[in-house]
Amino acid sequence: MKKAFTMMELIFVIVVIGILAAVVIPRTGSNKLNEAALQVVSHIRYTQHLAMVDDKFNEAPDADEWYKRRWQIIFGTSASTNDRPAYTIFSDTSGTGEPDKSEMAKNPLDSTKLLSGGYSGTLHTTNDADEVTKEMNLGYYGITGYSLAGGCSGARVSFDHLGRPFRGDLSSMTGAYSAGTQRLITSQCTITLTDSSDNVAIAIEPETGYACILNSAGTDCL
Repeated sequence: MKKAFTMMELIFVIVVIGILAAVVIPRTGSNKLNEAALQVVSHIRYTQHLAMVDDKFNEAPDADEWYKRRWQIIFGTSASTNDRPAYTIFSDTSGTGEPDKSEMAKNPLDSTKLLSGGYSGTLHTTNDADEVTKEMNLGYYGITGYSLAGGCSGARVSFDHLGRPFRGDLSSMTGAYSAGTQRLITSQCTITLTDSSDNVAIAIEPETGYACILNSAGTDCL
């Protein structure tokens, strides 16, 4: 009974493995643009989750403008992000429209860090490096730009307790809850991330708030 490989068989196996590695590894190598898009989709879904489990109406039902406190994801580029695109997840409890550290979500994977890649005048990627989630600074992935279009506007999307997406800065709204509903997203919101050579689009669907990466034609979720 044969109990071991011969030297020739071992050499043959090593050569085959080497050929497979040379062919497969480049095709499955890291695609930073797609990695960034997958992360953003994951964080959009997490923002929606926070909004659904942390109902701001029940927190302050007597406040006419309670809806301003909804959980939201906001994008921006500033000196605090080292002039690279970054985003932050926060609940606008102060109603100013801008996040401070106390309003930012904690990173569920590391509670010492905030779910922010830096924010203008609030959280600096270098000075506050121990609190920043570095991957949320999209420059980490080589991203050079972003845009929000379609059903969304400005640089942010928020969600209500039903998971429905809203556009723009809710802090600019006044009056009772009926005013807040004017920000409801009614057509597909598209977030586009761009690097030095390509771009990828992320869709947020109206009503459901479902987020996904779109195919190259921009017609269907991958």
